[in-house]
Amino acid sequence: MWWRPWLLACLAWGRVAALCGSRGLCPAPNASRPEPGQCPRRRAAELCAWALSSDSLLDIFPVDTIQENYVRNVRNCIFSVVYPTPFKSRVRLVAVSKEVLENILDLDISVKGSSDFLEFVSGGKVTFGSVPLAHRYGGHQFGSWAGQLGDGRAHLIGVYTNRHGERWELQLKGSGKTPYSRNGDGRAVLRSSVREFLCSEAMHYLGIPTSRAASLVVSDDDVWRDQFYNGNLKKERGAIVLRLAKSWFRIGSLEILAHSGELDLLRRLLDFIILEHFPSIAMNDSNRYLEFFSTVVSETANLISLWMSVGFAHGVCNTDNFSLLSITIDYGPFGFMDSYDPNFVPNTSDDERRYKIGNQASVGLFNLSKLLQALKPLLDPRQKQLASQILEGYGEHYYSRFTELFKTKLGLLGENENDNYLIAFLLKIMEDTKADFTMTFRELSEITADQLKELHIPEDFWALQDLSKHKLFSEWVTMYLLRLNSNNGDSDAKRRARMANVNPRYILRNWMAESAVQKANLNDFSEVQLLEQVLQHPFQRQEAAERAGYSLPPPAWAKHLKVSCSS
Repeated sequence: MWWRPWLLACLAWGRVAALCGSRGLCPAPNASRPEPGQCPRRRAAELCAWALSSDSLLDIFPVDTIQENYVRNVRNCIFSVVYPTPFKSRVRLVAVSKEVLENILDLDISVKGSSDFLEFVSGGKVTFGSVPLAHRYGGHQFGSWAGQLGDGRAHLIGVYTNRHGERWELQLKGSGKTPYSRNGDGRAVLRSSVREFLCSEAMHYLGIPTSRAASLVVSDDDVWRDQFYNGNLKKERGAIVLRLAKSWFRIGSLEILAHSGELDLLRRLLDFIILEHFPSIAMNDSNRYLEFFSTVVSETANLISLWMSVGFAHGVCNTDNFSLLSITIDYGPFGFMDSYDPNFVPNTSDDERRYKIGNQASVGLFNLSKLLQALKPLLDPRQKQLASQILEGYGEHYYSRFTELFKTKLGLLGENENDNYLIAFLLKIMEDTKADFTMTFRELSEITADQLKELHIPEDFWALQDLSKHKLFSEWVTMYLLRLNSNNGDSDAKRRARMANVNPRYILRNWMAESAVQKANLNDFSEVQLLEQVLQHPFQRQEAAERAGYSLPPPAWAKHLKVSCSS
């Protein structure tokens, strides 16, 4: 491949050497990589021996033939080689995920105090063996084909295989312009970066498949944003999040190739994804693309059901934001519901309410239909027919998983033909009373059956107090207690403990994130750090969280909060 010598030369003598200097993240050229399971955690003084690689991607896929970094229509490749643009001003490391550093990246938490680490996570240095890449993809945005999109402000800075044998792709977000920046400046602001850092980690600890966030860096660089697209430009500060995923490929990764007629590359990318991430599918199986599609359909249904079980609305469910590994990626104008409302829309940019929380399952079906459209050029007539049948089964997958999750939230064991009605009944009276979604289920986890039977709702159970005002509340309670009595071998204590392990007490409510952002804008990152700690244990009562009011009704000012696609 013509571009390999150029890349190797660049790697050895060009910008990498200039960015790394004579010391730091570049190890000696003959440094060997430890085998999985043998890699110790690297301390700050040993950071120079820690390395990434891009070979698994560059050995398989062609890169953009144009080396210059300017916005253009790119063809016949998966990636463009493009380096991060360091900030001009001073940078500060303001938050890290200890669990990500130590358990995924094999780095001791002490590295956060090193200048090498700060330069690495802020885009000032790249590691030896790594070639920064921007991914080319397309997508349907708000229901319409948007053409080429791509990593407009993100750089895939390498792949790391840790001591557990897990392969992780590291990406900086907000690290500068790429050929896919369109009209953007390649930057992300502190406001959105705080939200992404916190929510990525919060979702993980809620048990929902997600990308992870390792660090948050803030600069003093000015970044101008019209937050609500109303002509009111505002100066904000640039920030960068180091985020990780097993893969950043999304539905739009395949769509752009199918739309451009690059079918050989489409087949190559699909085979790579299946080989790396779908080990149960045999590469010599002529139906492997069908098996792949079937898995993505069922796992997407599972993911959206999980979102619904915690009241999470993604906000921008475009096909370029839907992972092929069915993990939650690209945190933008997301939101967790306060009061239960199936029409909840966190994104003020969504004028048509396309991505309201109650429509997420339907949008999932739309996105999967676009995935199938991208796959069809590689399928024979019989496989196309079978794929359509698989897609038709999406609704059943979703409904089954949704029911299973909400039965678990209510502590129900076994099967009962009235379970679906019991769940729907509860959600309806929650909607009518505007009861808090999270705390209703949490307080049902904490209240005793005897208290419910007597309709004695403790005063501090504020969500159930709201719910109890409904004229049909007592009727629902009678049905619920009768159903609990059919839990063979169960006790009320076991039921409450079981429910408390699946119904969080703390979620990243918009007002909590906004409070952290407002303080961060004043260089006070204490609440960012507090939330990062609290949200690691969402199911456990925590004194610091209680003092901060994180389980209380949202403050009155929270009702007027708005988030948008501007970030």
